[in-house]
Amino acid sequence: MQHVAVVIVGYRNVGDIVQCLHALSASTHADFEVVICENGGEAAFEALKAGVPDELPGGQPVRAVAAPHNLGYGGGINFAMAACPDADIWWVLNPDTEPDPDAMALQVERLQAGDCDAVGCNVYLPTGKVQSYGGRWRPWLARAVSLGHGEDARAEPDAREIEAAQRYLNGASMMFGRRFVEVAGPMREEYFLYCEEVEWCLRAIARGLKLGFAPGARVLHHAGTTTGSYDEMRRRPPTPIYLNERNKLLTTRDCFPARLPVAALATLGSLTIRYGRHRAWTQLGYALAGWRAGLANERGVPTRF
Repeated sequence: MQHVAVVIVGYRNVGDIVQCLHALSASTHADFEVVICENGGEAAFEALKAGVPDELPGGQPVRAVAAPHNLGYGGGINFAMAACPDADIWWVLNPDTEPDPDAMALQVERLQAGDCDAVGCNVYLPTGKVQSYGGRWRPWLARAVSLGHGEDARAEPDAREIEAAQRYLNGASMMFGRRFVEVAGPMREEYFLYCEEVEWCLRAIARGLKLGFAPGARVLHHAGTTTGSYDEMRRRPPTPIYLNERNKLLTTRDCFPARLPVAALATLGSLTIRYGRHRAWTQLGYALAGWRAGLANERGVPTRF
């Protein structure tokens, strides 16, 4: 049986992580461990250690590791993966997810078929609607398009169509094997938050790797519990907006540099319409600041908010 390391990056949200662990404890694939990287500082790390068990009821070990500082999403994943280097397979899960019992087994089975290097699944929202099966990236527009968004999560999509269309996996649930890591390399840490999974998958595809989809595998994603990114438009906080707009242009610069001038103009128009339609003028300011930062190739931890 393939040994899976489940990798979770937390930020002062032990309640979410406890729910995720509870769901993982029902997994039909029993050979796994869980490694949690706490990005929220020493007090958050102590709260995490106090709040989660050392092992699940099935005997699977649970380890918490403290990041030296807030490493962001990609940095936290890289840090946690470094703590479990001997795994056969890594499964990145958002802390605010609850996998169905057979989600791990079905994705492992798809990965073991040997014709793909990373696997996604049906990531769905509490509304019962699909968040995405994966996504396409439109490089001329610097825009991510979620496959299946809004569809009934109980429906069975055509896996072959998804695999033909997708260019990135939903970052809330990504499973990949050793070859993916060896060929694609680690996640970009300088993005800090948002678009890292898009760039990672685009980079992997450019290097000859394949993305798969596991039919029947489902993961519930509560979405935005840490960042507030799913709040009503005029209540959304600055950092997610800023980073989302900045990192769209960084992804374009890193993967499709010749298309950056067109993509920059396209994103400027779309963000102005998107926030203007909701009269979210404060949020428009955050978005424009992120757009300018992406155009200037600014990277790393955001310092202006």
